[in-house]
Amino acid sequence: MIPMTLSRIAEIVGGTLHDVDDPSATVTGTVEFDSRRIGPGGLFLALPGARVDGHEHAGAAVAAGAVAVLAARPVGVPAIVVARQASTGPSAVMALEHDADGSGAAVLRALGLLARAVVDTLSAENGLTVVGITGSAGKTSTKDLVAAVLRGSGEVVAPPGSFNNELGHPWTALRADEQTDFLVLEMSARGLGHIAELAQIAPPKIGVVLNVGTAHLGEFGSREAIATTKGELVEALPSASDGGVAILNADDRMVAAMASRTDARVVLVGQSEGAHVRATDVTVDDQARASFTLNSDQGTARIRLAVHGEHQVGNALAAAAVALENGVSVADIARILEDTKAASARRMEVTDRSDGVTVINDSYNANPESMRAALKALVSMARSDRHFGRRSWAVLGEMAELGPESVIEHDAIGRLAVRLDVSKLIVVGTGRTARAMNQGAVMEGSWGDESVVVPDAAAAVAILESELAPGDLVLVKASQSIGLWTVAEAVLAQKQVSE
Repeated sequence: MIPMTLSRIAEIVGGTLHDVDDPSATVTGTVEFDSRRIGPGGLFLALPGARVDGHEHAGAAVAAGAVAVLAARPVGVPAIVVARQASTGPSAVMALEHDADGSGAAVLRALGLLARAVVDTLSAENGLTVVGITGSAGKTSTKDLVAAVLRGSGEVVAPPGSFNNELGHPWTALRADEQTDFLVLEMSARGLGHIAELAQIAPPKIGVVLNVGTAHLGEFGSREAIATTKGELVEALPSASDGGVAILNADDRMVAAMASRTDARVVLVGQSEGAHVRATDVTVDDQARASFTLNSDQGTARIRLAVHGEHQVGNALAAAAVALENGVSVADIARILEDTKAASARRMEVTDRSDGVTVINDSYNANPESMRAALKALVSMARSDRHFGRRSWAVLGEMAELGPESVIEHDAIGRLAVRLDVSKLIVVGTGRTARAMNQGAVMEGSWGDESVVVPDAAAAVAILESELAPGDLVLVKASQSIGLWTVAEAVLAQKQVSE
C-alpha cells in the first residue's frame, strides 16, 4: 500500500477517528485482517469471523505495530470507525455469513473504497496496469501464468491461491505500491453484479474471460446468467482509444459473443481459425503436459508447458495475449511458459512416490468442466507410451453449488470415468450426488468393484492403502468444502516421495 495518513484514510472511507492522538500518523505497512500477520506500520481490519470478532483483537494488532484499526465501532485503541450498514448488495455476500449487525459489510465497503483510491493513484501517477481474469474454470491457473509472463517486464502483485472475493480482491489491490507495474486479479462471482462491483474496486485495463461453464449454477440458475455476469468484466473496461483490451476465448461461443458488450479492443484466443492468438499442433506428453505452436501477429514459437493437463493450453494462450499486449516478445513468452510450474496449491499437483505411484492432487475445487479436464489428464498419463498399462484411480467427491442440475452432472461424471476407461473409481460421500456419480458409472458399463461409494476420506484411504500397486496413478478431486486433499496427503505419506 502507498503511505497514507489516518486522516486521509478516514476521508476516503467516510469514517471518523477514535482514540487517535495524531491524525497525521501514517500507514506504511500492509493491510491485514489476521492480527497475527500485522506488522509495524500496518492497518488492521476488524472483521467478524466464524469463531471470533476481529474487533476483539484490535488491541493485540496495535500492540504488534498496527498504526490503527479499520472498525465498525470504537475499540479502545486508535481506529477509523465506519458506520454499520445493512448487509445488502453484492459486497454483502461474504459478510452475511458472520455479520448479524452489519459491521462486516461496513468494514468491507470501507476496504473497497480504500483500495479504489490506491489503485486510482497508482494508475494515474505510476502507470499501474490492472489485469482482471474471470471464468467458470481456470482463473487461478491463468492468474499464475499471467503473473509469471509479466514479471520479466516489471513488478507484479497477484493474489495467493484463489483469493478473489469481496475481501481478497481489495486486500490484494492494497498490496500494490509505487514499485508495482502490474496488478493481476482473479474475479469470482456468485450472482449478478458481483464482478461489476469488483471492477469498481480495482478498474481493469485488460480483461480476460476464459469460459462460461456450470460452476455455481445453483446460485446463478442458468449458463446464460453466468455469461451475463462474466461479461460484466468486459463492460467495465475502458474504450479501445483509452487502452482497454478484452481477451476472449474464441473457442467458447458464449465468451466470444461478449465482444459486442465492450468498447475495448477485442483479442480472441484459442484453437479456432479466427483467433488472433492461436494454438496449433497441440500434443500431450506422458505427464499430460501439452505442447503447441503459438501463432500471433508478433511471431510464432513452439511451447512445451510445464503445467499438467491439455486444458492448460487455453490458459497459456490467455497469458500470452496479456503479455503481448504489454510488449513481451514471443520468444520470452515461450521461455517463461516453459519454465512456469503450478504456483497455487492443490491444483494439478503431480507427485511421484518412491515406489512409482503418482498422485495428482487437484482437490482445491471442482466443477463439471474442471472435473472432465482432470479425468482426461489422468487417462492421458496412464495411456502414454512410457506408462502404458498403468492403472488409473479417480477418487472423486461432490461438486458443490450446482443446484437442480447437481444429480445430472454427477451422473455424467461417473459415466465419463467409464468411457475414458478409468481403472478404479472411488466416490466419496453419503448423499444423492455421490450415489448419482456411482450409478452413472454402473449404468455406463462398470460392474463389480470398478466403482465404489465410500462414506468419507478415511474409507477411501483404506482402500488405496490395501490395493495400490507400484506404478498406479491416483487423481483426487472434489469441491474445496469436501476437504478431499486429506486423501492425497495420506497416500503420499505412505511412501517416501521421490525428489
